[in-house]
Amino acid sequence: MHRVLLLGAGKIGRMIASLLTDSGDYEVLVADADADALQRIAERTQVQTQQVDATDRSQLAAAMGDADSVISALSFRFNPLIAEVALETGTSYFDLTEDVETTRSVREISAKAVTGQIFMPQCGLAPGFISIVANHLTQSFDQLDKVQMRVGALPQFPTGALKYNLTWSTDGLINEYCNPCEAIHEQQRIEVLPLEGLEHFSLDGVRYEAFNTSGGLGTLCETLDGKVRELNYKTVRYLGHRELMILLVNELRLSERQDLLKEILENAVPITFQDVVVTFCTVTGMKNGELVQITDARKIYSKPLGNENWSAIQITTAAGICAVVDMHAAGELTSQGFVRQEEVDFTKFLANRFGQHYDSKVSTRFSTAAG
Repeated sequence: MHRVLLLGAGKIGRMIASLLTDSGDYEVLVADADADALQRIAERTQVQTQQVDATDRSQLAAAMGDADSVISALSFRFNPLIAEVALETGTSYFDLTEDVETTRSVREISAKAVTGQIFMPQCGLAPGFISIVANHLTQSFDQLDKVQMRVGALPQFPTGALKYNLTWSTDGLINEYCNPCEAIHEQQRIEVLPLEGLEHFSLDGVRYEAFNTSGGLGTLCETLDGKVRELNYKTVRYLGHRELMILLVNELRLSERQDLLKEILENAVPITFQDVVVTFCTVTGMKNGELVQITDARKIYSKPLGNENWSAIQITTAAGICAVVDMHAAGELTSQGFVRQEEVDFTKFLANRFGQHYDSKVSTRFSTAAG
């Protein structure tokens, strides 16, 4: 039985613990500094729990000692130390970070990995699944032109001026809205500003806006460098959300006071478990002498699993990381060192018992320049 240390007993951690333990193939130890969170997860899921301070190297090493894999469902700021301890204990490492600098740190640490030990950051939704599907779509082209990736976790029933509810990490949300964004423009790797690049589109009869946010490309900029003319990632929201966030982040300069911005959001914007995850990925290029576009679009809704209702962002994020851990345990991934999301086989991912939660396609469109 594969032994997993799961760090983080919050909304996403509970879902990961539930999926892994319900499969019957994983022995899961959940660790967190919050005793109340550990008690809640122990009451609902058949896992062992342990109180651990993720800033304490010795506590991490003790908890990680018998684990085959460690999953960090904590804020990105904890992950470099967790990765260092994983290297020391010979434990394979997985996280959900969208933070670019954190991923660079993990990659540097992974250079010293031993045989059978992998380091795989960015294993959630975006980055994560969206990189897997985007890379898959690129494989059928003779020459690439554009790769456009759009992802949003949205309330099913939007209210208020923001038309948004908190569905995942507030730290991660602020990070995406405040940090520079990677892109490729006219075959050059560049940085663009968050909250810029506004566009509108419709999917399944609903109108959305999308704009630049940080981290969603994962390592695709490096993978597709020199192979594509345009590559970009944007976050999807309902119309009008971006304008209000520009007021908060830029004009009121709360990007410089992120603790205050977090306090405002968490005290004014309610959490919802009635949400929908939208993924919209379009690749354009040359195929058999024609300019061709292929689009993969999906909507995943909140739903009950077992005896509990789960949000769409819980399901998609947890399913993403559980699927790659499962593929690692089955020997279906690179066996040593740093693993990029786009190295994961898309067909095997969707066939995986956890990856199957993404099999909720709106449509796949194939078109040529002639229509």
